[in-house]
Amino acid sequence: MKTFRVILDTNVLVSGLRSKRGTSFRLLNLLDSGRLKISVSVPLVVEYEKALLDSRVRILLSREEIGKFLDYICAIADKRKIHFLWRPCLRDPKDDMVLEIGVAARCDAIITFNARDFERAEQFGIRVITPKQFLKILGEIE
Repeated sequence: MKTFRVILDTNVLVSGLRSKRGTSFRLLNLLDSGRLKISVSVPLVVEYEKALLDSRVRILLSREEIGKFLDYICAIADKRKIHFLWRPCLRDPKDDMVLEIGVAARCDAIITFNARDFERAEQFGIRVITPKQFLKILGEIE
């Protein structure tokens, strides 16, 4: 069984924690399955935290539960320090940060709902796919 190296864009984490019915939630439930290994950096985890704690996001978890979830992410993730910046490469500097982790960690894919934002990632050998597409690759859905 292949283990896929991936990065979860912030929108996937937010979506997965807002609803138990979507593909993002199903993906988050596979984090400890051994079928995927996520990569993060300190700035990405800070972005995750900022987004998850934003009152406009309406996640039905307490600050403490969000903190525990992020601690879990940090415990299981491949942690990367970025030594080489590819900026500017994408339209949004926050997306450049995600791409740089992907390059440093030699990730197979960036999982996001905003594929257009990562249109140049393919030139680095990194696929840009949605949670649904990734679950299809894993054989979790048809």
